[in-house]
Amino acid sequence: MNVKRIKICTVACFAIVCVIILKQLWGQKFSLVEDLQDYMKGFGVAAPLILTFFQAFQVVVPVLPGYLGCAAGAVAFGSMTGFWCNYIGISAGSIAAYFLARKYGVDIVLAMFSQKQYEKWSGRVEKSKSYERFLFIATLLPLFPDDFLCYLSGLLKMDSRKFIWIIILGKPWCILVYSLVFGKIGMQ
Repeated sequence: MNVKRIKICTVACFAIVCVIILKQLWGQKFSLVEDLQDYMKGFGVAAPLILTFFQAFQVVVPVLPGYLGCAAGAVAFGSMTGFWCNYIGISAGSIAAYFLARKYGVDIVLAMFSQKQYEKWSGRVEKSKSYERFLFIATLLPLFPDDFLCYLSGLLKMDSRKFIWIIILGKPWCILVYSLVFGKIGMQ
């Protein structure tokens, strides 16, 4: 699969998701936190699954910062339910990104990220003595380009078990902080 096809598929998937979201949100007014919570309750038991899927999708197709979904999830569902939906979704998306990079190689990375970003981070990784340690620390920190690092890890042919354990053990802490902070907003 070449870069052009990957970009077309990515844009098409993103456009479809945007149309679905816009169709759902058209005419909605979220002037209060309760408005968002009521709107999400309208989806019933599927609401947490929608958030979980959205979080996985936003890692695989990185167009929004992950903290926005974490904030919305915590506000809509509260700290703990929001945390679990965000954690499961982001972890699943991170693992999917890793395996997509393993399968499709540098083409998919260059379809999702700029050449400049790729060169910058791949250069840093080449100089790193312990990429696994660096990746673990990066997953702990907020606002770090972990989506990119998940793809890059797949290119590096990093052991999949190590990668999955780093995601499982590293991802929850930053997500938990977001969930606790924004969950308080949802409870007010």
